[in-house]
Amino acid sequence: MKRVRRPFSLGFSLVEVLVAVAIVAIALAAGGRAAGALLDNSQRLSDVTAAQWCAENHLVNLKLTRYFPDVGESNSVCPQLGREYKLKVLVRPSFNPNFRIVDAGVADAQGVPLVRLSAIIPRY
Repeated sequence: MKRVRRPFSLGFSLVEVLVAVAIVAIALAAGGRAAGALLDNSQRLSDVTAAQWCAENHLVNLKLTRYFPDVGESNSVCPQLGREYKLKVLVRPSFNPNFRIVDAGVADAQGVPLVRLSAIIPRY
């Protein structure tokens, strides 16, 4: 009886290679999206941190100078980390005439609100 030899193949079939390429492409696309989201979040964190510094600096300056602000609204520009942020300060009266409520809101250059801090400023 003669033995029949089956030819064996070396390598992968075309379908196997295409499946592997598709899996790698999906993994790379997901990694790219994750890296993009991480970059966006780090930029947002940097903007919010700088905006918070602007608001805190303004409120602390009011407290340290012992300035009792007039009721009303004012706008200014606050430079931080090489960027300019829009600072909007709203001063409101409180129930006690010896105190004022000061809201400091900071937005980026496009006007997107980033942070809002409030403080109560006493009359000294």
